[in-house]
Amino acid sequence: MWTKRKILALLFALLATQLGSLISPAYACGCGAMVPDGQSRIGVDRETSVVRWDGRTEEIVMRFTVGGDARRAAWIMPVPGRATVELGDGDLFGALASLTRPERRARGYFWPRDSDWPFSSGRGDSAGAAPPGSDGAGVGVVGREQLGDFDVARLTATDPDALRKWLESNGFTLPERLAAEVKPYVDQNWEYVAVRLAPRRPDAVLRGDLDPLKIRFDSTRLVYPMRLSRLARTPQSLGLYVLAGHRMEPASRIGGSAPEVTFAGTVSPKDGPLAELAGTGPVFLTAIDQRFPDPSRIDADHELRAAPADTPYRRVIHHDELLTVWGGTPVWLLTLAVALVLAAAALTGSLRLRRRRGRTGT
Repeated sequence: MWTKRKILALLFALLATQLGSLISPAYACGCGAMVPDGQSRIGVDRETSVVRWDGRTEEIVMRFTVGGDARRAAWIMPVPGRATVELGDGDLFGALASLTRPERRARGYFWPRDSDWPFSSGRGDSAGAAPPGSDGAGVGVVGREQLGDFDVARLTATDPDALRKWLESNGFTLPERLAAEVKPYVDQNWEYVAVRLAPRRPDAVLRGDLDPLKIRFDSTRLVYPMRLSRLARTPQSLGLYVLAGHRMEPASRIGGSAPEVTFAGTVSPKDGPLAELAGTGPVFLTAIDQRFPDPSRIDADHELRAAPADTPYRRVIHHDELLTVWGGTPVWLLTLAVALVLAAAALTGSLRLRRRRGRTGT
């Protein structure tokens, strides 16, 4: 016999299981590998990145939104050239979200639906969307600095195992598979940005929006590192804003779902962090969303290229509204009333004609 206490215990157990799955360890995020320390858990709820490329230099500003109970975590990102790292401006993302927000359009319908009178006393709308020196054999330390909550090391490496050992000996505990996954980057003489995330308050946990990081390096092609995301154990998603001379598109899916363009158009920011990043004059902004249901299928980094045409696009979200006139009178009701009046007039006219004909005998 189930008692109330047993039922409540079962419900709490199910709830704890669901919460645990939401903050399971994230062994990778959209552009690099990330793991928490010890038995802690960290979940990357959302990663949003802004890429600015002028044909010679690439800048990436990224921000993580995380949950879990980790007080420290480590993250590594390969880059094709010598990088500089600084803190970014969080207001950049708000400006971009405002610029690329969907257009909302009303779409009228004639006949009443379940949520409309006379079927219901309330109103309801439905919505649909048409997102320096060496510090160990094989590893060179270009620089190391503390930026907000981040301990940042910029590294070179000629041996993937040496890179992993350096990271581990310096507090960057990363997966065993990392050495195999970074080998293609070592073979191409890429460098690395290793970041240790640790809140300035010792008792604080990594939660919510972290400070954005801005990474800059020289590159004659627009590349967004993604291969290390193969280490992820849960589905991944990528939100990418691209500022360039033209509308940009990924050269391939690299193992994910089809990339979705949610905005494309020329923008001319006048001030603020977006203007600082975009530079003077107009620039083409492309917003891209992509999901990776099975991260192990990621087989390359994203290379973005100019689209065949700079076709503008803005996503449209429709909300349906019952057609009304004159302060809220439903068009269908008015139409029905007019139809009834006309029908009544026609019937009355027909009856009168019949009577007239009956009197005259015709």
